[in-house]
Amino acid sequence: MQINRISISDNEYPAGLRNIFIPPEELFVNGEILPRDDNAIAIVGTRRATRYGLEEAKKLSYDLALKGITIVSGMASGIDTAAHKGALAAGGRTIAVLGSGHDYIYPLENKKLYDEITRNGAVVTEHPGNTRPFPQNFPRRNRIISGLSKGVVVVEAPQKSGALITANFALEQGKEVFAMPGNINSTRSDGTNALIKEGAKLLASANDILEELKYVMPVSAEPAPDRNHDKELSLKNLSSDEKTIFGILDYKPKSRDEILETIDLPVQELSKALLGLELKKLIKALPGENFTKV
Repeated sequence: MQINRISISDNEYPAGLRNIFIPPEELFVNGEILPRDDNAIAIVGTRRATRYGLEEAKKLSYDLALKGITIVSGMASGIDTAAHKGALAAGGRTIAVLGSGHDYIYPLENKKLYDEITRNGAVVTEHPGNTRPFPQNFPRRNRIISGLSKGVVVVEAPQKSGALITANFALEQGKEVFAMPGNINSTRSDGTNALIKEGAKLLASANDILEELKYVMPVSAEPAPDRNHDKELSLKNLSSDEKTIFGILDYKPKSRDEILETIDLPVQELSKALLGLELKKLIKALPGENFTKV
């Protein structure tokens, strides 16, 4: 594991972090922070996300990454993990900010995700390698997530949530805060719906972010792709594995095991291809690891 130590006085130190309240004196980075990562959006939310929240976080991250925007999050379970995976599925860049040292990847089941992020962005922390993921570290981490970003999106968060702490840091730093509306009967959306009542910008698609931040986060003049009306283009852009799996599926649900019986593909590659097809709105994931064409 190659960890780079970056001081606040180094040229490599992210410019956005220098201007926040109590900036980290040093960062421990696995991977690489590039100048293009200055165009970044944070996507955060609850660890106990619903399928709706996970799908929307992935889609939003995917669309933004396609426009060259780096996705920043905290690599926690739930919304954070979905955001990182959406960016990676689009072939984009993503930055994870830890509340521990690099010796303690948290949660442990995200070790593989950690490795993928280091190859397509960076994993960042202000803590030395042997620092455990103590609860008090995570609110401190959230100021770094917002500091690295031009705006913060909250996708599905209850009233008491670390994601709302990130949103508050963003407001203190003069950043835009966006919230995705959720089910009014779900406590997991109480926080996001409250943010909208308090003045956060209601988010329906990536284009809402691109339009709001067009003067501080330049991207291509073309709008983010609408995959609901661009199925033909999506089919042309499939990988060979995605094409094969799409050909196997029909409008009657098939389980992951049934797909594996038909195609000679490692489980890891199958999961990657299924996620790609789902993000392109060509298939739908159903309960019980079943899949169907849209």
